[in-house]
Amino acid sequence: MWGGRFSEGPSALLRALNDSFGFDRELLAEDVEGSIAWAKALASAGVLTPVEADALIAALVRVGEASIPEDSTAEDVHSYVEDALRSTLGPLAGKLHTGRSRNDQVATDLKLWLKKACVDASSLTKELAHALATRAVAEAATPMPAYTHMKQAEPVTFGHWCMAYVAMLQRDLTRFADALERGDECPLGSAALAGTPLAIDREALAHSLGFARATANSLDGVSDRDFAAEYLFGATMLLSHLSKLAEDLIFLTSDEAAYAELPDSMATGSSRMPHKKNPDVLELTRGHAGRAIGELTGFLALLKGLPLAYNKDLQLDKEPLFRMRATLAIMLPALTAIVNGLSIDRERLRAAAGSPLLMATDAADQLAATGIPFREAHEIVGREGKKSASSVDEVLARKNVYGGTAPERVLAAAKAALETLE
Repeated sequence: MWGGRFSEGPSALLRALNDSFGFDRELLAEDVEGSIAWAKALASAGVLTPVEADALIAALVRVGEASIPEDSTAEDVHSYVEDALRSTLGPLAGKLHTGRSRNDQVATDLKLWLKKACVDASSLTKELAHALATRAVAEAATPMPAYTHMKQAEPVTFGHWCMAYVAMLQRDLTRFADALERGDECPLGSAALAGTPLAIDREALAHSLGFARATANSLDGVSDRDFAAEYLFGATMLLSHLSKLAEDLIFLTSDEAAYAELPDSMATGSSRMPHKKNPDVLELTRGHAGRAIGELTGFLALLKGLPLAYNKDLQLDKEPLFRMRATLAIMLPALTAIVNGLSIDRERLRAAAGSPLLMATDAADQLAATGIPFREAHEIVGREGKKSASSVDEVLARKNVYGGTAPERVLAAAKAALETLE
């Protein structure tokens, strides 16, 4: 495929280090998709006859549908496809690479894959946000204690707690959408780095593959991995939010708090202690968030300082992306199942939310309402332990500002979120 100027073939050591088919085979569908579009573009440019293009396209479809042989010795997914074409079409297979490089080929494959990965992540994130918003509707008026510094602070509602995570997930959705919009550019036609010499309509080619536009510069087109970095950042930020959710749920379902209980199907036991019900899924969520931070940091370090245009370092860009997509594909549905199956102890939550400690802020507010400066009221309550004259429901109802925890505000926010998510 590239050895014409060499007097001997690659050594086993070179192949062990250089070959990437072991992982980039995940791009097979995208490579076939891009190659079909390129065959059509070559036919439009007069490089291929209609008969040749039809033969190539039919063969490409068969390659995409066939199982990959376990004993394949292909260097990468691109050579695998070309070898498979050559085995059925002979020399005609070599015409497909006219005016194209593996550089613009892999950049296109990866962007096609990333577009799908962003859509997948967004869809699964919406399902989790929908589950949380649905719980928020049902628990809009259920009091619970809120915490700062892991100390009981003020009463909120369980629905309000749910909606805090919906807000985070909605920001995550905008990040994937923004990354998708910026990355919606097709590098195909950039060739190795200088642009193809063929009369290819790159805008039409881009649109045929579902891209919004063609890349504006061939040097940048083959070396740009911003979309990949943004996907990793969006996924890492999402996992950071999921880790926060997991930590909250671990505490809420702990023996000490006992405000909620995990569904049996999403918890594990102990090989030694018969009474244990462990939050392994939630702990793994925290672990995957930590690993994601490492993946993102490593990816940015990989890109830092690379000269234009393509460099082999970029072969290492794919594995973190593949791992991240696989992680989100299982982590998000698992957390959605936990949210849907979580049982909460409403009486215990209400009792904790109405304790004198959590009502202290309301007592200070009541004193301030009589004309006492709030700082003095704060000191009086702290020193003398004056108690609120209100019930927890009355305290919650007074937090009736936009974004506040008043049940009617929580209910309205949850219903609005459900409309948006649906």
